Amino acid sequence: MRAAVFREPRAPLSIESIDLEDPRDGEITVRIEAAGVCHSDFHYMTGDIPCPLPIVLGHEGAGIVEAVGPRSSGRIAVGDRVALLWRPRCGACTACVTGNPVLCSFGRVQATTGGLLDGTSRMSSNGEKVHHFLGASCFAERVVVSETSVVTVPDGVPAEIAAIAGCAVITGVGAAMNAVSDAAGRPLVVFGAGGVGLSSVMGAKLIGASPIVVVDVDDTRLALAQRVGATHIVNARSGDVTERVLDILPTGAPWVIEAIGRSDTLAQAFACVGPAGTLVAVGLGRGDSTFPVPVNELVQRQKRIIGSLYGSSNPLVDLPRIFELYLAGRLPLDDLIGERMPLDAVNEAYAGLAGGAVGRTILIP
Repeated sequence: MRAAVFREPRAPLSIESIDLEDPRDGEITVRIEAAGVCHSDFHYMTGDIPCPLPIVLGHEGAGIVEAVGPRSSGRIAVGDRVALLWRPRCGACTACVTGNPVLCSFGRVQATTGGLLDGTSRMSSNGEKVHHFLGASCFAERVVVSETSVVTVPDGVPAEIAAIAGCAVITGVGAAMNAVSDAAGRPLVVFGAGGVGLSSVMGAKLIGASPIVVVDVDDTRLALAQRVGATHIVNARSGDVTERVLDILPTGAPWVIEAIGRSDTLAQAFACVGPAGTLVAVGLGRGDSTFPVPVNELVQRQKRIIGSLYGSSNPLVDLPRIFELYLAGRLPLDDLIGERMPLDAVNEAYAGLAGGAVGRTILIP
């Protein structure tokens, strides 16, 4: 099969012919129909976050099950349409049994070893091991994944929508639905109008937050934010961000979602949090990134900062809800889709992302 292989930081991905083994116990083979171009991969491509090399990137994908390995649970069958998850759910570790499956212990196994749940790879190139990226590796024609790393997709949901739902959408919508509470009729601010930020806006509208203020540096993305639910927009290139947000919300917001992952925007977002309010950090940054927190402001105004990985979600429950809301017309996810490109154009797609492309670029392997 053909796949986009990452071999060296800051070097282009190479399209190579990769050998793919048959699925083992509890695994499946998926033919990839669509894969989203997510900024998280870019952190690895630049060396901001380390990973084992060589590796097939891509963690936001959807496709059709072509084979099921032995000792299957029976939950997934050949012919099923599935969305990939970059966090598995073993169902047995402490995180899974206590209702926080996005912190499944096998997620770290996959991330650190570049393998599947057993830490080994199913891919090779001329005898050289090629690693899996977060158990997904969907910048490829086919992939072997754990059956715990997929959710079935109902009829009527296009492959492109299923792909982005498995990362950007569940992260952003999930942050609003799961990490935010008691938001109906109360202000909410979103920093960033990329795929995750726009999904957060949709989630904020869904839970009844109002007004919804969105901060970004691009007018086109801000216009899209208005289309999907923002009531106010702030271009961060035009004046002091905190002052402009506080002009709209003089006492600050009870909830602020930061979907960028930059130290400066996190600091700005914290400054926009009102008394007893909460900053929900969603975006990933460099592995060594930090940001300053004014201690007295934290204490005297009783502000909180929480992290939200993968939308603090339970994917086997939340993704079907997201698909149902999409089919019911409650989540305008089609507005998130940008260009569609072949796998060969993966480097062009990431160049566009770095240049501020609007909408999620979709690779069609």
